Amino acid sequence: MNPIAEVFSQRTTAGQLAFIPFVTAGDPDLSVTTRVITELAHAGADLIEVGFPYSDPIADGPVIQASYTRALNNKIKLVDIFAAVESLKGQVKPPLLAMVSYAIIFRHGPQAFVDHAVKAGFSGLIVPDLPGDEAAEFAKLVDAADLALIQLVAPTTPAERMKKILEQASGFVYCIAVAGTTGAREALPGDLAAMLKSLRATTTLPLAVGFGLSRPDQIRALHGLANGGIVGSALVKHLEAATNAESTVVAVQRIAAAARELALAAHGK
Repeated sequence: MNPIAEVFSQRTTAGQLAFIPFVTAGDPDLSVTTRVITELAHAGADLIEVGFPYSDPIADGPVIQASYTRALNNKIKLVDIFAAVESLKGQVKPPLLAMVSYAIIFRHGPQAFVDHAVKAGFSGLIVPDLPGDEAAEFAKLVDAADLALIQLVAPTTPAERMKKILEQASGFVYCIAVAGTTGAREALPGDLAAMLKSLRATTTLPLAVGFGLSRPDQIRALHGLANGGIVGSALVKHLEAATNAESTVVAVQRIAAAARELALAAHGK
C-alpha cells in the first residue's frame, strides 16, 4: 500500500482526520526547513507538504508568497531541496509531499524530476498549475514511479472537468475550501459540506481540505465531512520574524506548538 493511502486508512478507521501541515523549502534556509519538518513530525503530522519556492505561484496568498521570496533571495537550488529532504530519510515517519509548480518540473525535465523526487524520499506530488484534465502523460510517469499525483478541485470546478481531474488523481483529493488564494480565514464557507458530499459520491479517494484552515476549531469542523485538513499560512507566518538564530529558534518552537494543537484537533483529542 502506498504510504499516503496507509495514513488515511489508519486515521479513517480510527474515526480521525489526517493532519497535513505545509512548510516552504529554504525559508529562511534549508537547515531550518529540515528542523521544521522534524518538529512537525514530532508534533503529530500525518503527512507533510514541502513547498518548492517559485517566483510566480498561481494559488498562494501573501504569507506563502513572501516565504517563497525569502527562499529565492537566498539563491535556493532544486538540487539542494532534494538533498535536504533525502537527508531526513529514516528520521521522519510522515510521508512527504512536494508542492511544486509544473514550470519547475518542465524546466528540470519531468522524468528527471520524478526520479529525483523518488530518490529524495517523496511519496507524492501536488502540482497546482498542471490542469487535471491535461495531466495524463505526467500522471503515467508519476504512477510508474509509485508516487501519488494529488489533484486539486475547487468550489468553482465544473462537474465535467472535475470528473476528468479525478481520473488522473491518486493519493487523495486536495479540496480547496474557498475560491482564491491560500491564507487563513475566519470561517469555513457554508457550501463546503455540500462540495465534499458531492465529491464523496464521485471518488473513493480520501478528501483533504486546504486553503483557509488555520485554527483547531476549523479542523474539528471537518470531522465527518473530510479525511484530512491542510494548514499552511498559519504555520509559515511564524518564520516571517526569523532574522537571526534566536528568533529562528522561537519561530520553530511556535510552529511546533501550533502544529500540536492542530494535530490534536485532527485526531479528535
